[in-house]
Amino acid sequence: MVRADELTDNGRKPRLRLMAVHAHPDDESSKGAATLARYSAEGHDVMVVTCTGGEAGSILNSAMDRPEVLANMAEVRRDEMARAAKILGVSHRWLGFVDSGLPEGDPLPPVPEGSFAVIPLEESTRALVEVVREFRPHVVITYDENGGYPHPDHIRTHEISMAAFDAAGDAARFPDAGEPWQPLKLYYVHGFSRARMLAFHAALEEAGLESPYTEWLKSWDPDKADVMERVTTRVECAEYFEQRDEALKAHATQIDPTSRWFAVPLELQREIWPTEEYELVKSLVDSTLPEDDLFAGVTE
Repeated sequence: MVRADELTDNGRKPRLRLMAVHAHPDDESSKGAATLARYSAEGHDVMVVTCTGGEAGSILNSAMDRPEVLANMAEVRRDEMARAAKILGVSHRWLGFVDSGLPEGDPLPPVPEGSFAVIPLEESTRALVEVVREFRPHVVITYDENGGYPHPDHIRTHEISMAAFDAAGDAARFPDAGEPWQPLKLYYVHGFSRARMLAFHAALEEAGLESPYTEWLKSWDPDKADVMERVTTRVECAEYFEQRDEALKAHATQIDPTSRWFAVPLELQREIWPTEEYELVKSLVDSTLPEDDLFAGVTE
């Protein structure tokens, strides 16, 4: 299953490939970033694929709300993405589609014509298949059916990831998009769960620190299922939380370094919740659930 030329430099453990498919620049640093940094540091090949340029994103950091930034938003976000990828130690590819924006209002306005969420699924799937066949990942990470949250680009990212996982290994699909390659496992990345939020909230209060989660927890629908119920795989990556945060801060237009993203001290995070969470959705290899490794079963 793993060839001799896929070994790491020390020749002892297999050098495997992991691909994370995201909607916009910054998503890779806020969803599973410490996992990516860990596998890269262990000698595996890790690639982030970003479907859109994030051109429609608002500036969420007042320090970056400047005319020259607004005038060159696409270029600025490309530079931010390059810095984040370097910090995480991953390679990066743009699919090149146009950010659909997040529709707001009542009624909701239509998604702009020609943007990622509304172009034909076959077109965007082919673009991802081409990258999959070139990089040949053993494992693919993407969003769940709700996109992690209901942004049209996130939902579309889920759709093309699922379609490309099946199509990449089928020689009859997109025959001009490279030599077929079948990834072995596909995961959904799951971010902030209620259980994680409660754990941090309690730890902060016990330490006499202000919790940024008070209002979130008050407004949480008690009948809403916690995403932890879906988690199959918890990856230990506390050693890489600082890298994760630095990569996130590299997206300076999107992230205020004084925001609640960074409210929980790193040492407390490492003690209370040292993992990132995933849901195994498709697998062509055998592994025992629950897992602690996205590559579980791949090397057997």
